[in-house]
Amino acid sequence: MMRQKNARVLIPILSILSALLLCTLIIMMTGKDPAMIFGKMARGTLGSSYGAGQVLFRMTTLILVGLAVALPFRVRLFNIGAEGQLQMGAFSAAMAGAVLPATLSSFFAIPICILAGMLAGALWALLAGVLKVRFGVNEVISTIMLNFIAQGVTGYLLTYHFALPSTVHTAPVIAAATIPSFGLLTGWFANSPANLTSLLALTAALLFQTLLFQSRFGFEMRATGLQPEAARYGGINAGMHTLTAMALGGAAAGLGATNIVLGYKHYYEAGMTGGVGFAGIAVALLAGAHPLWLMLSALFFGLLEYGGLTVNAYIPKDIFMMIEAITILLVITFSAYGKRHQLS
Repeated sequence: MMRQKNARVLIPILSILSALLLCTLIIMMTGKDPAMIFGKMARGTLGSSYGAGQVLFRMTTLILVGLAVALPFRVRLFNIGAEGQLQMGAFSAAMAGAVLPATLSSFFAIPICILAGMLAGALWALLAGVLKVRFGVNEVISTIMLNFIAQGVTGYLLTYHFALPSTVHTAPVIAAATIPSFGLLTGWFANSPANLTSLLALTAALLFQTLLFQSRFGFEMRATGLQPEAARYGGINAGMHTLTAMALGGAAAGLGATNIVLGYKHYYEAGMTGGVGFAGIAVALLAGAHPLWLMLSALFFGLLEYGGLTVNAYIPKDIFMMIEAITILLVITFSAYGKRHQLS
């Protein structure tokens, strides 16, 4: 048991270090000094108030879409649909905020928009859950297809019904539905998009941690994932836990829309999610689908995403996208090797 716990900690660390070493070699092949590149990255991200805010903003969304993948994974469900769930949540939150009465107070406006986004994400994920439980449709296939459908639905509604004239975005949400930035309230992370949604993301991670590891419901959920037949024999409703895990995961992805729509853009526009839902898969895998470790994983990917932009004038930012992919491949490889070694 102790060796398994050590492996769960060492594998992500070893994967990150190996990927960074490979990245160092690639940077050297481009003729640049790796120490200079990483130094500029450090100063441009955590070394400045604005850069730290940019990292926190990206980290917040990554935590939430990572949770959308991590919770179903505990029931042995691979939710590839966080991107579509985030899109549906973002569109719903934006439309809810746009149609609310301008005189409504923030006390009501913000929760209404948050719930609209979470509900849309949960219902979109629940479709895949129903297909799995009722018809045996593989969730990987259904969630991938639902991503394309979500893109089509939001694109059609935006283009033909809700886009403002001569724009590619909806009407802005009412002022009372916007979430204040840290810079506005405290002066921290000045002029960056970091906002109070970060506190919601941390709360969501803690709630998921409590649900999974400190409640009977979470124990049944994990038992369903580890030994589904034994769980059924013990009276656990596996179908119910499948639906619940997918719905809660979709709700987390929908909550990610709060960060982008209510805390930053204040409207919905085409392509605003930028594929961050797919990055959530990598975040969850690196964290071993553990809600608390997932926060560190999201920080790592947030640093790579914005850090790549800070040194884009020296090397292509795609190099840091390679680090993300290589890290996940190494995690999978080391985990498979560890399991095979235990069996032998």
